[in-house]
Amino acid sequence: MADLNMKYMGLDLKNPVIVGSSGLTDSVDSIEQLARAGAGAVILKSVFEEQILIETDHELNEVGYHPEGADYFDVYVKEHHLEQYIKLIESAKRKVDIPIIASINCMTASSWTEYARKFADAGADGLELNYFVLPSDPKLGDRQVEDTLFKLVKDVLSKVEIPVAVKLSPYFSNFANTLKFLSESGVKGIVMFNRFYNPDIDIEKVNLKPGYPFSSGDDYLPTLRWMAIASEFARCDLAASTGIHDGETAVKMILAGASAVQMVSAVYKKHPPIVQETVKFISDWMDRHNYKTVDDFKGRLKQSNVSNPAFFERVQFLKNFGQV
Repeated sequence: MADLNMKYMGLDLKNPVIVGSSGLTDSVDSIEQLARAGAGAVILKSVFEEQILIETDHELNEVGYHPEGADYFDVYVKEHHLEQYIKLIESAKRKVDIPIIASINCMTASSWTEYARKFADAGADGLELNYFVLPSDPKLGDRQVEDTLFKLVKDVLSKVEIPVAVKLSPYFSNFANTLKFLSESGVKGIVMFNRFYNPDIDIEKVNLKPGYPFSSGDDYLPTLRWMAIASEFARCDLAASTGIHDGETAVKMILAGASAVQMVSAVYKKHPPIVQETVKFISDWMDRHNYKTVDDFKGRLKQSNVSNPAFFERVQFLKNFGQV
């Protein structure tokens, strides 16, 4: 009988299926449903720095700008979000017996590091930092985005003792170098990859509209490539995110080197039972292939373990679509 118990970020999980940060994890009732469905852990919906800044600006526009008022609203809005989030952590910890991982979606290395300490004090089992700024400003230096990230991670690690993971995009000047450096910085996990909001265009109304928010079942392929490559040199646990829609994809990611997988879009589309179905698929697959534990097959197909390691680095088709 397959044993799905494993560790991620040093935390004990009953299986490698995590429900990622989203509206699915912003209430105790929903978290309880996910736990009953078999989730190994949940990442709470992020505290968004960008959202708080927008809310502060909105309040100031309502009352009129004044320096002292700006400071007041900045503190008030942040404290309000902080208080609500701490209540969520405390309530979730009382209701479920799976790891509760807090999440901060930040753009700068500033006072947000204080949030990390307060979430740890509230009982969060771990913390996920979701950091990225679109490098659209041509005046930014080559390493400015990376340096801000490294400073943020260093500051957070100096303030908390709970395990910290960083959720990344692939959009760095040298992603492999960035990931290697981060994995040696003291973080316990790296998540690949975060999914961004994308704008779209309504050609009839001739204006902007939000893009489709969910991933598809084919979106896992870039993550799979990088998982197999990164698991060669990363010095911390790796988790796969984006496009994890079923148990088959979860198994693929673990074979490539992932310690855990995060599901979001699939749970929105198919509801919490998809978590149970995914866990069962992994268990049944392990039984069919005579694997007793997750570690028995984790990384079995990472880059150095395949007959042609260059396969993972191929970025162009050869003569035709079907030739590999």
